[in-house]
Amino acid sequence: MIELHRVWKVFSVGPVKVPALSDISFRVAKGECVTLHGASGAGKTTLLRLLYREELPTEGDIEVLGCDVPALRVREVAALRRSIGVVFQDAKLLPGRTVYENVAFVLRQLSQGEAQRAALARAIARKPLLLLADEPTGSLDESMAGEVIDIIKDIWARGTTVLFATHQARLAAALHQRTLHLLSGRLVKDEG
Repeated sequence: MIELHRVWKVFSVGPVKVPALSDISFRVAKGECVTLHGASGAGKTTLLRLLYREELPTEGDIEVLGCDVPALRVREVAALRRSIGVVFQDAKLLPGRTVYENVAFVLRQLSQGEAQRAALARAIARKPLLLLADEPTGSLDESMAGEVIDIIKDIWARGTTVLFATHQARLAAALHQRTLHLLSGRLVKDEG
């Protein structure tokens, strides 16, 4: 489903090279639910962006759903993304639209919890093989975060592979599955 081998992502800030990810290697099997845990700035979002090809690695190999992600052409990237549901911390919904219109991909003013549930619905509307969730509970209160976790568990129980990024250890534990721990762009522990 997902395989990374010796992946590096280095950003240039003027003449300075800043490594966001350093020598990352891991696999996620079909049907797994994996939490990507690390503090803010650990590289979680960068890693997810590499998986759906919003970014390209500086070096290393990335395979998602059988595709060599860095080698994909534009048309192939679009095809890959149709098999991946992505949920962001800020929901990234369209202002001025109903929940239904957002699920159909085409926000009235909703609460953060409502917006996040709508974003989840939009992400799974096509029944993706893979769900990438980037801090989807980061701006929610504990009760609403619990609801989002329950929805993600249900999505996983229906057969979708899930990679869930969070800085909150209790949320990683709530999924009761495998956890990859990132620290300063390095994979420091793979447990579960």
